[in-house]
Amino acid sequence: MKSFILETQQWLNHRLRQIVWKRWKKVRTKYAMLRNHGIDHEDAMKLANSRKGYWRISRTEILHRAITKEKLIKWGLKDMSLLYERRYLKG
Repeated sequence: MKSFILETQQWLNHRLRQIVWKRWKKVRTKYAMLRNHGIDHEDAMKLANSRKGYWRISRTEILHRAITKEKLIKWGLKDMSLLYERRYLKG
């Protein structure tokens, strides 16, 4: 069950990064948001101007640095493995 939850959580994080990237429609917005999330100028320009698809971009290391797991949790995503451990392994 733990491996299933881990795989599901990773896929969900991937999908959420894709959705966030898709919401930043214009190159200017993508660049500005990446800079706001702490990505340096060159990496932000490289990723913002990329012609790769949303799903492929959401796997990049740069986007993972910009939208971390901690930020996703801060934005309201629940950590499924932590919830599972609390419910079934605690007691």
